[in-house]
Amino acid sequence: MLISKVSDQIKKSKYISRDLSWLRFNYRVLDQARDANKSLFDRLKFMAITSSNLDEFFMIRVGSLYNYLDYGKERLDYSGLRELPFRKKLLDYAHRFVNDQYLTFNNELRPLFHKGGFDILKVSELTEIEQKKADSYFKNTIYPLLTPMVFDNYHGFPLLMNQLLTFGVVTRTTDEGKPQDRVTFVQIPQNLARFYEINRKDRIIFVPIEEIVRWKIKKLFRNVDIVSANLFRITRNGDFTLEESDDLEADFVQEIKSKLKTRKKGRVVRLEIERNPSQFMMKILKERWTIDNANVFTINSLLDLRGLWQIINHRQFRDKGFKQPAPVTPLSLPSDGVDMFEYLKEHDVLLHHPYNSMEPVVNLLERAAEDPSVLGIKQTIYRLADQSRITAALLKAAENGKHVSVLFEVKARFDEERNLREGERLEKAGCFVIYGISKYKTHTKMMMIIRKEGEKVTRYVHIGSGNYNEQTARLYSDISLLTTNEIYAHDVSEFFNVITGHSRPNEYKYLMTSPKAMRAQLMELIRIEARNAKKGLKSGIVVKINSLEDKEIIDELYKASKAGVPIKLIVRGICCLRPGREDLSENITVKSIVGEYLEHSRLYYFHNNGDPKVYSGSADMMVRSFDRRIEALFLITNAELKREAINILYYNLQDNHNSYIMREDGTYIKRRPGANEEVVDIHKLFFNKAYATEDVELFEQLKVNS
Repeated sequence: MLISKVSDQIKKSKYISRDLSWLRFNYRVLDQARDANKSLFDRLKFMAITSSNLDEFFMIRVGSLYNYLDYGKERLDYSGLRELPFRKKLLDYAHRFVNDQYLTFNNELRPLFHKGGFDILKVSELTEIEQKKADSYFKNTIYPLLTPMVFDNYHGFPLLMNQLLTFGVVTRTTDEGKPQDRVTFVQIPQNLARFYEINRKDRIIFVPIEEIVRWKIKKLFRNVDIVSANLFRITRNGDFTLEESDDLEADFVQEIKSKLKTRKKGRVVRLEIERNPSQFMMKILKERWTIDNANVFTINSLLDLRGLWQIINHRQFRDKGFKQPAPVTPLSLPSDGVDMFEYLKEHDVLLHHPYNSMEPVVNLLERAAEDPSVLGIKQTIYRLADQSRITAALLKAAENGKHVSVLFEVKARFDEERNLREGERLEKAGCFVIYGISKYKTHTKMMMIIRKEGEKVTRYVHIGSGNYNEQTARLYSDISLLTTNEIYAHDVSEFFNVITGHSRPNEYKYLMTSPKAMRAQLMELIRIEARNAKKGLKSGIVVKINSLEDKEIIDELYKASKAGVPIKLIVRGICCLRPGREDLSENITVKSIVGEYLEHSRLYYFHNNGDPKVYSGSADMMVRSFDRRIEALFLITNAELKREAINILYYNLQDNHNSYIMREDGTYIKRRPGANEEVVDIHKLFFNKAYATEDVELFEQLKVNS
């Protein structure tokens, strides 16, 4: 009865729960691991991604929920449920996902390992010679790093690290004729490879490191009876919110560093454990961490599927996964070898990654670092690649005496320490470094190069939706603009003054920014479409984003739908809007695209009665994007580039290979080509520049009819 009541309450809500929507997104990622048309190694890649996604989900989203539960704060989910009923619903759904995840791994992927050229085996399945090698590896490498940590009347409960594989070993001794049980914890160091590798003639054997430790666990407990040894892994709350402070003297960087340390001690929100664990140990763990069965996930297989990356990236299998085509020259560039400083004086360039390389941006920055005519460089940085060429170029520029100012966002989740480290390197080289703005997270992606050219100073601007990360630029779809247009340059200069100084410009001509005005400006653009529809004029909205969660925007879209505006939304992940509901959202459709590349680009199209306004940039339609982040969307004004952006949206709508259609109840169904329908796979299509040969016709087709 209670389950039925909860389900009815969820169905009645005009919004979809953000967290339940996210879990449905991870199901779409899991769908890629189930795709028999992909190679085994690509399927394993997506399986590992589902595991990483779920880790972050528990650390941040479930962690956030526990911030309310643990401190007695009230929370009403978009589904209409209060904290405790929602916790039950969310964790029940998470259990269902984990069950499906491991059914896929055990039943669909594992049987393919042998044919794929490898096996994951236990020690008992090794030959005698292989066992001797494993024994030697344990003695020489593993054993010296293991530290048993006992918990009893004389030893306090140890601090167990987040997401490390841990053995809970129950031992029994006899004291004064009475048996005494104790639990000792043995954590497997994170700097050891997940698998011990053995080469056989025809294949590679991967032995999980925990199986070697389990095999030799008695070496750590001499002359003591081992009752049980159970492998488990905990996930701690990783969600922290910085206190808003008006104390201008506070050392914000030190505040971040101290907050990072709390992740190690955050409350436990999930316990993954192998089957049939010791009930003696489980009682201790549940009481110590204040968890119950809803937080406990029993795993009947390999714990922590992120370890599959060792197999996926193994040199033996590098050529067996997805082969990415070479990037193509951007449509707005005549060739790859053009002098960008000269070309950008007369032309704007739109880049569409990963189909276009990030090299034009990186090369421009590297040239600027060496060019004696360049006076200064300004840049915002959210995430960087390992061995970043961006950082190297900025360091070189500073060494060459140029003014370099960089805003490093030290609240970029899970990249905080890297950004602090890189920022400190730049500071030592003489760069002016700002470590974010304490009240907000700087998520916008901007760069400006100031160059003296004769009597004139030219500002070269780059602004986009993606990070300055050369590695992820090959995997994420993003949009960016390179220009010397004076209006963009003025807006970006003003924006840098806002985030590095104390400036409040009245307005921007081509930029839409948050936290000041973005929500209101987007809502007004939606209202214009609604007014046009009511007047009988042509109208339409097409939006491609990562997430849609802001209630004010959703309500405005509902109003526009009622006014007769056709609205097509392409939302990769979270979508809290409920499409296709009678008398609410009948004119709204939602699709999600999940495939080889992570859809990270944002594009906003408003028909505007035949004079479309098209924006791109860093912001999604989320509360955090509008209220707690520094974001920017830029208007695409160049006619050719606008047509290209519209074409990109058009083909995203046409895609029938990577697409999922969202239904009114919040579930998704796979979009499949009809019997006589041509397959449209945008992750292949955009590598072929021919998709843009009929610009005008496609431009006309995208004008959504009223």
